[in-house]
Amino acid sequence: MTSRVILISAAISEALREARFDDGCPVDATGLRLARAAAGSVPAGARLWVSPTVRCRETAGALGLDTPEDAPELAGLDVGRWRGSALDEVSVKEPEAVARWLADPGSAPHDGESVRAFCDRVTGWLDTASEVTGRTVAVVEPEVVRALVVRVLGAPESAFWRVDVPPLTATEFSGRASRWNVRAGRPLGEPG
Repeated sequence: MTSRVILISAAISEALREARFDDGCPVDATGLRLARAAAGSVPAGARLWVSPTVRCRETAGALGLDTPEDAPELAGLDVGRWRGSALDEVSVKEPEAVARWLADPGSAPHDGESVRAFCDRVTGWLDTASEVTGRTVAVVEPEVVRALVVRVLGAPESAFWRVDVPPLTATEFSGRASRWNVRAGRPLGEPG
């Protein structure tokens, strides 16, 4: 059985614009406007999920997606005490910790989650989603898409930081848990 999982990256927020680690801030006015303009462009799914963040819930609502279920496994990367801080600010205060975190996928100097543990968590969700007949749609944080692209392509976890995921784009995984194909970065509103 072939499964289709479509991940929609959330609309932009002030934190994303400022290169700040997410602190639960909402979608900004531009992101909300663009998400509303893309309403109707997300294919229907047998299951509809959302990362448990304000930004993802607001994006799903603006896209007109009805009653998505929260998926705690799709929460963004837990950056511990760095939450709400700008990357530049943390790099000045803790340069060695930031360098270690960016270079070693198993490192979590912020007392949060390592990239490796994060990739394991979201890959577990994808394996479960592949058991659902029909299409699964989820509105997620960009790092969720990044982690799954790295994992399904068999790339090293160090490639996590090299995958860009623009807001309001669709990335589709088709196949099954043992073998997936990826169609990445289609802007919402463009033909699928």
